Amino acid sequence: MTLRELEELAEERQRDQWAHTSLVLAVLANLHRDPKRTGRYSPDDFNPFAASRGAPPPKAGIEVLKAVFVDQGSGGAN
Repeated sequence: MTLRELEELAEERQRDQWAHTSLVLAVLANLHRDPKRTGRYSPDDFNPFAASRGAPPPKAGIEVLKAVFVDQGSGGAN
């Protein structure tokens, strides 16, 4: 198998395991929720691989990455 095929298999296994885990978490959350305060939870609320995850993560410009990873590492330790 190629490295790409192995990577795809590993990711698919993670997706499958998260599908099971998120289902259990949704059942537990629905059992312990207050129906007057919150709605029902779905497995997608707990699954990091779910397509309907809220807003996409913020994108940072190269200046921010440089400030965090390059400029921060050069101060004080010299």
